[in-house]
Amino acid sequence: MPSHKYELEIVAKDMAGSDVGLTGTATATITITDKNDHAPEFTKPLFQATVNEGVTGVIVNLTVEDKDDPTTGGWRAVYSIINGNPGQSFEMNTNAQNNQGMLTVVKPLDYEISAFHTLLIKVENEDLLVPDVAYGPSSTATVQVTVVDVNEGPIFYPDPMRVTRRENIPIGSAVATLNATDPDTLQHQTVKFAVLKDPAGWLSVHPVKGTVNTTAILDRESTYVKDNTYTAVFMATDNGSPPATGTGTLVITLEDGNDHAPSLYPSVARVCEDSKDLSVVLLGGRDEDISPNADPFKFELGKQAGLEKTWKITKVNNTHAQVSLLHNLKRANYNLPIIVTDSGMPPLPNSTEIKVQVCTCKKNKMDCSAADSLHMSLAVLICFSFITLLCKFIPVFLYFYL
Repeated sequence: MPSHKYELEIVAKDMAGSDVGLTGTATATITITDKNDHAPEFTKPLFQATVNEGVTGVIVNLTVEDKDDPTTGGWRAVYSIINGNPGQSFEMNTNAQNNQGMLTVVKPLDYEISAFHTLLIKVENEDLLVPDVAYGPSSTATVQVTVVDVNEGPIFYPDPMRVTRRENIPIGSAVATLNATDPDTLQHQTVKFAVLKDPAGWLSVHPVKGTVNTTAILDRESTYVKDNTYTAVFMATDNGSPPATGTGTLVITLEDGNDHAPSLYPSVARVCEDSKDLSVVLLGGRDEDISPNADPFKFELGKQAGLEKTWKITKVNNTHAQVSLLHNLKRANYNLPIIVTDSGMPPLPNSTEIKVQVCTCKKNKMDCSAADSLHMSLAVLICFSFITLLCKFIPVFLYFYL
């Protein structure tokens, strides 16, 4: 009942109301305030709703009547579920515009678990009822919810699936066996597998068995591998009408194999032909493999005879070595062979050449232009030295022979 106001005009006369008496008037305003003396009642005892499995949202609006003032807490309704919601899949909320109760699915329902739900809903007011009024049977209602079966996609387990394999295993090697089940257990559907995303094109899957095999060499150093892991996505499709699809992820952790020899840097060094400091260059080694197939590196001069008479290489730490001269060289370009070997089992060596430019240095300026025009390998240098020595000894030999 809305609040009402009544205005009363009051007249007072003296001299016992005589016509010759004086008169006075006043207005009295009486406001009647509504009390919560009417309990809300559902418009019907039973409501029904239908919802597809796997979805959320409002599924039915419950209507009530209340004779109290709509502007007060004695009219505004508060709904609660008092039975039938053990999994907390449903919620009740009040529509502030029309005071209706909105039954909402907040957790997707599963037809295979339960196709029907029966809820008991209670409605109360925000304000307390007056002492002589109580909530009656009409303040509760039953809601019957029917769940409609929907063809759901297969579910992978585990997802993601994680396996560890060594890189470079033979093509055709088994990697994993996928497991996907159809949640529509009452429909007895079959599941087929297929590759959905295989960035490097390394894998195949048996459509029925779900076995995953390699179709190419697994390479840990590939750009498709991040943090030693390669990720592929597969799909499983049932034969429902229409068919439904689920996806699952396979994460392969690749163990390193010693399949990359180390390399050296820098590839070019410069030194003054008359320098007192015979240090030439600090060489660094790097390897695309990881421990234990990378450093510590072994550094040594190439196998050409005579190198050790001119050059020296000294290990500084696990990844660096110092190249030095044993004596000054004439201005020219020299190709110095170096062998660097990793610590893998078996170890991988790499024979490479470092270009050493012996330059003319004057007044803190290095002139390598002359060196650029002279290209002399160490083999040629050794051969030239041998011929020079041979020419010195030939006259002596002829002297004694004759």
